[in-house]
Amino acid sequence: MDINRNEIYFRKLKLEDFNAVVDWSRDNRFCEANGWQKNRDHLELFKWWERCVTNQQKDMIRLGIEYKNRLIGYADLAEFKNNSAEIGIAIGDSTLWNNGIGTQMIKKLLNYANEQFGVTTFYGKTYETNHRSRKMMEKVGFTEESCEGTELYIGKEVKLVQYKLELNE
Repeated sequence: MDINRNEIYFRKLKLEDFNAVVDWSRDNRFCEANGWQKNRDHLELFKWWERCVTNQQKDMIRLGIEYKNRLIGYADLAEFKNNSAEIGIAIGDSTLWNNGIGTQMIKKLLNYANEQFGVTTFYGKTYETNHRSRKMMEKVGFTEESCEGTELYIGKEVKLVQYKLELNE
C-alpha cells in the first residue's frame, strides 16, 4: 500500500470519531495487540471515548491520528517529569499496519513534545514478543533500557521491554 505521508497528521479527538473507535473494537488483531476487550459493550465504549475526548488530564495528552479524513489511531504523551515523558501509539485500523505510519507518527510526536513542552527524554515500553513495535522504537532511535515486569499480550504472559531516547541538545 502506498501511503502519502503528508496526509497523516495529529489532531484533537472528537466525539464524532466514535464510529472509528467502534470499528477498532471489532478488529480482533487490534484488540489483542492493545489489550482491548473484544466485543466491548457499546455504551461502555462510548463512555470511555467521551472521557478521552473531554477529560484531557494534566499529565497526559492523547492526540488523534488522521489519515484521509478519518481517525486511524491515537498517540499519547504521559507522565511528564523533569523534561521527560512517556510515549505510546496505537494504530486502530490494522489494515494500515506495517506501512511506516507508526514510525512517522512517533517521530512527529517526539518533535511536538520537544517543541511544545521542552521534553528531551522519552520513555516507552512494549511487549518482548511485539516485534513490530520493538522495530519501530529502535528505528526511531530508542534504546532498550531494561526488560522488567510481565503482562498479558495476545493471550500469553510476556516480558515488558522498557526503552529510552534522549534528544541531542
